[in-house]
Amino acid sequence: MGAGNVGALNAFKHVGKGAGIAVLLFDLAKGAGAVAIALWLLDVSPLFVLAAGLAAVVGHNWSIFLKFTGGKGMATTIGVLAVLMHHYGYWCGVLIFLAIVGIGMAITHNVALSNAIALICLPIIVWLGTKSVPFVSFTVILGLVVGLKTLPSARAAWASSEGIRDFIRGR
Repeated sequence: MGAGNVGALNAFKHVGKGAGIAVLLFDLAKGAGAVAIALWLLDVSPLFVLAAGLAAVVGHNWSIFLKFTGGKGMATTIGVLAVLMHHYGYWCGVLIFLAIVGIGMAITHNVALSNAIALICLPIIVWLGTKSVPFVSFTVILGLVVGLKTLPSARAAWASSEGIRDFIRGR
């Protein structure tokens, strides 16, 4: 239905509030679970933990079970970040990230643009809170993965907009 992806926003818009919330919770859990299992159950290297988080987002965006289609990966990304930020002792970093998304939504009413702004800010947020080069590098890659999946719909929105104001406002 709708955009044809399996993400929370599409479910919320085209199936309903209950389905959207359920999909959101499952997508968050998917990202958080992948990192938590790698971190606390498997006791693997930090790079493998980051790879597990990236694999969760890539698997969500291009699922082999859905003929390499999927969602855009933002909720799964937030689940990954929630566990990683907690692990790095910077739990408020995910709150800062969500605040940027929320402020962007309040100003623009455009989910994709708000997410893009937050993803651009993410490496800075992580650097200021953790000073971890691997984690910062991971956030750059994560932003590129989510951006790559979002790019086609952003181009379509741009093409159908009557100007930059319409695009920013998500009309």
